[in-house]
Amino acid sequence: MSRARPDIVEIIRRLKSVYTQWDVPIVTRISNRSHDPFRILIATMLSQRTKDAVTGQASERLFRAAATPGKMAEMSIERIQRVIYPVGFYRVKAGRIRVVARTIVERYHGTVPDTIEELVKLPGVGRKTANLVVALGYRRPAICVDTHVHRITNRFGYVKTKTPFETEMALRKSLPRRYWIIYNDLLVALGQAICHPVSPRCSVCPVEIYCLKVGVERSR
Repeated sequence: MSRARPDIVEIIRRLKSVYTQWDVPIVTRISNRSHDPFRILIATMLSQRTKDAVTGQASERLFRAAATPGKMAEMSIERIQRVIYPVGFYRVKAGRIRVVARTIVERYHGTVPDTIEELVKLPGVGRKTANLVVALGYRRPAICVDTHVHRITNRFGYVKTKTPFETEMALRKSLPRRYWIIYNDLLVALGQAICHPVSPRCSVCPVEIYCLKVGVERSR
């Protein structure tokens, strides 16, 4: 007999009570200091395949050098590279960052787009980044699905999907809108601290009793 779908509201309630004990995602920390959509956009681009500590330091250096799309658009790619090093793929990211800054200035009059449809038109910006900008920058309901959210939501047994896009669409249908913005924060923190891809630390997980542990072959 299959087990019932987990109580996602109770999972969220429990995670909200403990997740600040773990490392809060770097982009969330940046957004807590400033809800500037441009800072959130650029920090998210820098964070891809990069540790949070490196992302935080690189973001601070870059925003000190250029805090607006206009100023960043005027920077040379070489200078951006020097400022953001050693983030992962810093050469590629430097080029994309300057193109994004110029596009925002030229096409959007210096204002970061506030819809997912427009944001994903920017080079190097996918749905994950777009949702994060809408949620944290504009404080509008949006569901950012990264590898942690995709993996853990399926591990819970709350959805049964194969890709992050499918997970986002499933969550948009079933997750109460009041939880959309915080859902990414909660699951990223959980994923980094406890719910690892391999051998998750189920013995210390605060929501273990609600998790169906789909696909978990061994745990600690």
